[in-house]
Amino acid sequence: MKHLISLLFLSLFAPVSAQYTPDLLGDGYEARTFQMPDDYEGRVVCTLVRKTLDRNDTHRAILYVHGYNDYFFQSQLGDSCLAHGYNFYALDLRKYGRSLLSHQDAFFCKDLTEYFADIDTALVAIHAEGNREVVLMAHSTGGLITSYYLSQRPPETASALILNSPFLDWNFGWFMENIVLPAVSATGRLFPELTVQNANTSSYARSLLKVFKGEWMFNTDWKMPNGHPKRAGWIRAIHEAQNYVQKKANIPCPVLVLSSDRSYPESAAWHDEYLISDIVLDVNDIQHYGARLGEKVVCRQIPCGMHDLILSRKEARDETYRVIFEFL
Repeated sequence: MKHLISLLFLSLFAPVSAQYTPDLLGDGYEARTFQMPDDYEGRVVCTLVRKTLDRNDTHRAILYVHGYNDYFFQSQLGDSCLAHGYNFYALDLRKYGRSLLSHQDAFFCKDLTEYFADIDTALVAIHAEGNREVVLMAHSTGGLITSYYLSQRPPETASALILNSPFLDWNFGWFMENIVLPAVSATGRLFPELTVQNANTSSYARSLLKVFKGEWMFNTDWKMPNGHPKRAGWIRAIHEAQNYVQKKANIPCPVLVLSSDRSYPESAAWHDEYLISDIVLDVNDIQHYGARLGEKVVCRQIPCGMHDLILSRKEARDETYRVIFEFL
């Protein structure tokens, strides 16, 4: 009841937005931009993408949240959700994809709680459109954000959480994770805009892009093949959120934690193992910390999955979809 009241309150004072217009994906996808309160860089927006079932007797929906250096372009995911009887929504968070504005430093934040308002706003809109049950689904950094979010929201906020290779821990050695990262995080409090890692060539991007070794086409201004400089403030935001979910998370709804069954170290040289492994995160960390997110957690590994399981080779992504909808 309290959550319903809060949703009503939010709906009365929701950020001003335009109505849905045809999305760049075409094929029935629509997008709606919400004007959010200004932040330390100025104007802020977030963007809700949807594709809904033609019939009006479905009152359940899936809301997808992308990862770092990412945006929603995986229309096969949306179409699969519709085929299983769910209205589908995806959120391009502030400073990502459709929501990235010219004056903004892409992907930058000082605290992951900055994204909570975007998710709140999306949920208000989804409920206002007649959906009574909403499943949150998220990839990588989106998985960390949604885990952090649901750990601090009422139990009825989501009916389930599905995590696709969530970023619950860094993929570094002991010295980096226990000495260097805490030092960078502390620096981020005073100098949040300090660059601590420059953009560099990504073998992961090459494993995805159709013009290289992958199967997919996407906007490389929004999902950058060479990445984007990382700031000390962003490192601090990730570090604090990971510490919280590792030690304090108690997500009340059922949670499905998915990862590949193998990790492989990324290097400048190409290896065919990149096409059948997670080369971004340690799958053992995902499974270890994922199992501790709540009391209703199911953990599964997808054989030969890539970091984004729904962008994996066909056999692995088919298995990913099978496990997701079996869980639901």
